[in-house]
Amino acid sequence: MSNFSDIFERYNWDDVRHQIYSKTSADVELALNSSKRNLDDFMALVSPAAVPYLEPMAQLSQQATQKRFGKTIQMYIPLYLSNECNNICTYCGFSLDNKVKRRTLNPIEIMQEAAAIKQLGYDHVLLVSGEANQTVHVDYFRQALNMLRPHFSHISMEVQPLDEEDYLELIPCGLNTVLIYQETYHKEDYKKHHPKGKKSNFQYRLETPDRLGRAGIHKMGLGVLIGLEDWRTDSFFTALHLNYLEKTYWKTRYSLSFPRLRPFSGGLEPKVEMSDRELVQLICAYRLCNEEVEISLSTRESEQFRNNVIKLGITSISAGSKTNPGGYVVEPESLEQFEISDERSPAVIAEMIRKQGYEAVWKDWDRVIMEG
Repeated sequence: MSNFSDIFERYNWDDVRHQIYSKTSADVELALNSSKRNLDDFMALVSPAAVPYLEPMAQLSQQATQKRFGKTIQMYIPLYLSNECNNICTYCGFSLDNKVKRRTLNPIEIMQEAAAIKQLGYDHVLLVSGEANQTVHVDYFRQALNMLRPHFSHISMEVQPLDEEDYLELIPCGLNTVLIYQETYHKEDYKKHHPKGKKSNFQYRLETPDRLGRAGIHKMGLGVLIGLEDWRTDSFFTALHLNYLEKTYWKTRYSLSFPRLRPFSGGLEPKVEMSDRELVQLICAYRLCNEEVEISLSTRESEQFRNNVIKLGITSISAGSKTNPGGYVVEPESLEQFEISDERSPAVIAEMIRKQGYEAVWKDWDRVIMEG
């Protein structure tokens, strides 16, 4: 059975990086003037040569986004189920070697957190946990989904990669979307940042979207942790992965996210810094090469930055997020996975969106439509 690994092995990281950094202004202009852009155009649009073209890129990105998604921004919020984790990851507050108090929410606590989230107006929730198969396993997720399903029209999940049969079991329980970030497509550096635990298996993580696609997931999210490696090269491999998935599992919808490395307890300094202008460049490059993909921006980013990029290609945004289990009402002071930058309430974010001429959407579809 073929999968993305077969395509991935045909590419060499250093060769791809060289191609990107060799792009010229002529390549950028050719990409901007193209009616149907390909992966080579993406290389040009994320290259240093494209920096002087940020204004026309932003204008085209805004036009393409409004054409496909209108003036709407989907609102979502994470619900952290557990900070227990068997992995050592150099960049994460939940890492096994980080000596902190561990907590996994029980069924009563899950519903207490859910009630608080509903009071904020949300109908789209993202379930997040560390990777601890002994405690936060498929049975635990099934129970959580079955409890939450009557209360939310859209449930996403960002947990450990699972086997195909596990996804087949969870989808009927109300699982709509799975976010699975590769962190970095650089094999050697991946090993450095994931020295212990199941997450150290680069290949298993790389093939997770294939397992999701075969299981028939409604939507999946891709991305890398920006700061671990050269962001331009990592982003190309994300685009390559997305291109393959869209062609192979064409019934599935896709989203992208751009988490920049943020401080945590014990913090890793980014290997590569990405400026705000470079993140705008990346967002626009993805939009210009893919008018269908959803693009999400989390509370990792600052107030000013989030205000300014609403119109440039973003389709979903979080607000009022807590990145610790029980963070909304059960145990607000427990360890966060990373520091929040934009701490404004959902109501304030929704008003900011409205003032920019956009609509904050709390619910974008009904499950009955999907199941009819």
